[in-house]
Amino acid sequence: MRPVRFVALGDSLTEGVGDPVGAGWRGWAALLAGGMAEGTVEFTNLAVSGAQTRDVLERQTPDALGLRPDVASVVIGVNDTLRCTFDIHAVAARLDEVYAAFTRQHTVLLTACLPDPGAMLGLPGALARPLARRQRAVNTVVHALSERYGAVHLHAAEGAWLTDRAMWSSDRLHPGERGHRQLALRFHALLVAAGTATGTAPSPEPEFPVPTKSASLWWLATAGTAWVARRCTDLLPQLLRLAADEMRHRARGTSARLDLRAAAAVSAALAALSVAERTDAA
Repeated sequence: MRPVRFVALGDSLTEGVGDPVGAGWRGWAALLAGGMAEGTVEFTNLAVSGAQTRDVLERQTPDALGLRPDVASVVIGVNDTLRCTFDIHAVAARLDEVYAAFTRQHTVLLTACLPDPGAMLGLPGALARPLARRQRAVNTVVHALSERYGAVHLHAAEGAWLTDRAMWSSDRLHPGERGHRQLALRFHALLVAAGTATGTAPSPEPEFPVPTKSASLWWLATAGTAWVARRCTDLLPQLLRLAADEMRHRARGTSARLDLRAAAAVSAALAALSVAERTDAA
C-alpha cells in the first residue's frame, strides 16, 4: 500500500508557532500526521506565518495539488481580519476556489473556524468588537463552504480550551504545545469518525516542559514585538477608525446596525458564490 499523503495549508497556526521543537516549529498538523494511519504517512507542511487566503489560493494550493494528497487541511483567515484590505467577498471567493480544487481531486478536506484575535489579546471592547465581527464573518463563510464541500470541520472557535491559559503560548494568539495537541486530538477524533484516520491518537500530554517565563518574555520582546509592529503598521489606523465608529453607534444605541451590515455582507458573498456556481453549471 502506498503511504497516506497529508498536506497542511495555512498560516502560523498550522506552521506550528507556539510549539517549538529544536530550532523550528512542530504544531498540530505534524502531531495529527503521526496518527493519520498505522502505516507510513507522507506529511508536507506548506503553511507560512502571516499567510492570508490569497497566499493559500495563489501559492500553497498549486503546490499542494501537485502532491496529490489524500488529506489536506486548510485553516486560514485570521490574518485577513487583521489587514486593512479585509473583504469578506474576496475571502469567500478564494476559499470556495481552494475547497473546490481539492474536492475535484477527491481529497479529504479539513477545515476549522477560529477564535477572534481581539478577544484572545484582551483588547478593549471598542477595538475588539470590529475584529470579532470580522472573524465571525470568516467563520460563517467557512461553516457554509465546509458543508457545501463535505469537509471535516472542527469548531475551534468555541469550548473551554479558549479560556484555559495552559493551552496558549505567551503571545495569547497561538496555542502552546498542549493547545496544539488538543487541536490534533480533536481533528483525529473527527477523522476516525469519518473512517479516514486509522492510527493512534496523539497524546494530550506535552512532551516538552513549558517555556520559562524569561524565555517567553524574550520571545515577546523580539519576535513577538516584531509581529505586533507589522500588524499595527497596516491595521492600526483603520482599527482606530472602526473603534471610533463603534463608539458613535453605541452612544446612539444603534450598534445592532453594524452587526446587521456585517451579516448582510456575508449573505451577499455566499449568494454571489451560489450564482457563480449555477452559471458555471449552465
